[in-house]
Amino acid sequence: MYVRVIPNNKGKKKTFFCDLVESYRNENGEPRQRTVVKLGQFEAEYIPYLKAAFAKDSDPAEVFSREAGKYSESR
Repeated sequence: MYVRVIPNNKGKKKTFFCDLVESYRNENGEPRQRTVVKLGQFEAEYIPYLKAAFAKDSDPAEVFSREAGKYSESR
């Protein structure tokens, strides 16, 4: 599972919609993604915390430091 981050193009600037997404393969073996839960709208400063909280294979602190600069510079 991972956090999908979608920029908010219509509302408040520097906000993002976040979904918790699960990857799977359908009966034909093709990769697909399904939304497990819609987490809601977040400001850019909270995105690294979300990604670190749902990090699967990495240390959460490592994920946070890697993601911290990505969303503060956008928009």
